[in-house]
Amino acid sequence: MSLATALALAPYLALLGLMLAYSAHSLVLLVVHARSRRPTSAPRLAGEPHVAVQLPVYNEENVIVRLLDAVAALDWPRDRLTIQLLDDSTDGTTALAAPRVAQMQAAGVCVQHVRRADRRGFKAGALADGMLRTDAEFFAIFDADFVPPPDFLRRAMPHFGDARVAAVQGRWTHLNRDFSGLTRAQAMAIDGHFAIEQEARFRAGWFLNFNGSGGVWRRAGIDAAGGWSADTLTEDLDLSYRAQLAGYKLIFDRDLPCPAELPTTLAAFKAQQRRWATGSMQTALKLLPRIWRSQATLPARMAATMHLTHYAVHPLCAAVALLSVPCVLLPGMLAPTGPLWGVLLPFGLAMLGPTTLYLYARRVLGLPILPAFRDLGTLTLVGVGIAVSNGRAVARAFERRELAFERTPKLGVVRAGDVVLRRYGVAADGLLLLELGLACYCLCAAAGLVWTGVYAVAPFLLLDAAGLSYVAASGWLRQEEAA
Repeated sequence: MSLATALALAPYLALLGLMLAYSAHSLVLLVVHARSRRPTSAPRLAGEPHVAVQLPVYNEENVIVRLLDAVAALDWPRDRLTIQLLDDSTDGTTALAAPRVAQMQAAGVCVQHVRRADRRGFKAGALADGMLRTDAEFFAIFDADFVPPPDFLRRAMPHFGDARVAAVQGRWTHLNRDFSGLTRAQAMAIDGHFAIEQEARFRAGWFLNFNGSGGVWRRAGIDAAGGWSADTLTEDLDLSYRAQLAGYKLIFDRDLPCPAELPTTLAAFKAQQRRWATGSMQTALKLLPRIWRSQATLPARMAATMHLTHYAVHPLCAAVALLSVPCVLLPGMLAPTGPLWGVLLPFGLAMLGPTTLYLYARRVLGLPILPAFRDLGTLTLVGVGIAVSNGRAVARAFERRELAFERTPKLGVVRAGDVVLRRYGVAADGLLLLELGLACYCLCAAAGLVWTGVYAVAPFLLLDAAGLSYVAASGWLRQEEAA
């Protein structure tokens, strides 16, 4: 290989190397989980302090009654429990909620139905506003798609015996895991995040994140971190890291389940992923300098960097697909046994980390392994297919401007045939032609490579083409639907 060819190939291999690094981090978390134990039990909180249950909602006709019924059944002394319905809705949600709130109040439950004049600060603004309306020391937070079990507070609150604990995060479980192939794939990814990634970070003493719902915060921890902030789209991730930088710690309890509804259409799933991708990168840009100046250990700082920038995998995937063909056409690269065969190894390893983590999570949670291979196929297809959408979402974080909070609408469905009160539209992301164009590029490139007898990257280009085509076709056929 000539020097010129090597230099031309370097950017491509550098991108592959970055993808490999994220995959390797998945394996690191898996090893940490397998080889370490949970921290020893901290002092348990005595007594029953005042807890405010905050329910930030915006246009949730399909699930608002289900949510209120669930929190009304929470097992906690009524004189030390305040429920705040932080209702920024502009549709019929408020009218549906009002009678149920009245029933709860008549039954002796302290319920505040809060209506703000505007949605300033979105979810972060609603939570901060709610804090001003109560003297509660602790705040349990549930999004509209969650159904907390009655014993949630009984199981979460004892963790606060250590005054340094700012928050306790439970493990998300799934109301509608088996609704479709898409929900099964999402459940697999979320299970991997909670059962392995969150647990491993907790065991290692690395930075941990509150996931926005299904957990409890201590007021003092929120205040020490500077309060809720709306300058990122992931206010939960931002506050989590700021609280830990302020000297507090977070606890993840894998045995504290909290069921939630998964998005049931690809349009809604993409919307959710776009918000998480932009918000994560915004948080990285905001806090990574502070993290690297902190007294945290080097492994903790490296893990935080991989965690906050994880969505960079998607633009990397799209860039690698685009660069594959020009690199194959470099002098000396067309021979079937040429140097590009070595690219197979990084490609394979890039998929190995997440795949192994998801399968290991099934084992940890006691779920059957064989069905996982079917769901892995769907998850891989969708993960590749949203590379363009999430790539643009990551890029938006660098605009350094205020962005609108894009909600993930819910249908309130658990089984096929469940009644849907209202279908909320999901705004088209405008990337259909770009996704189809990249899919055609990958398909034609793979066919051309096979025709010339070069097979090194053809399977991965075919995978890219299939994923992008699936996502683009779903967006075109069902763009009016919600999740």
